[in-house]
Amino acid sequence: MAKTITVRLEDDVYALFKKAAEGQKRTISNYIEYATLNYTAGEAIVDDDEMKELLVFGDDLRKGLSDISAGRYRIIG
Repeated sequence: MAKTITVRLEDDVYALFKKAAEGQKRTISNYIEYATLNYTAGEAIVDDDEMKELLVFGDDLRKGLSDISAGRYRIIG
């Protein structure tokens, strides 16, 4: 079941959304829903390949911190 929410927008933001919605022949509420879903799916969710990279990066960071704690490092520069 659809839910209704209230969103407070500054006039310039409202005008931007209105123009964008008109350009896509959508209502403002439909445009905000579409844009929010598009952003969430594209930017806020990590896919499996990205998660693997992050986990490897985390392992590398932990190893680096362990090396620093053990004195296995040299300052270059």
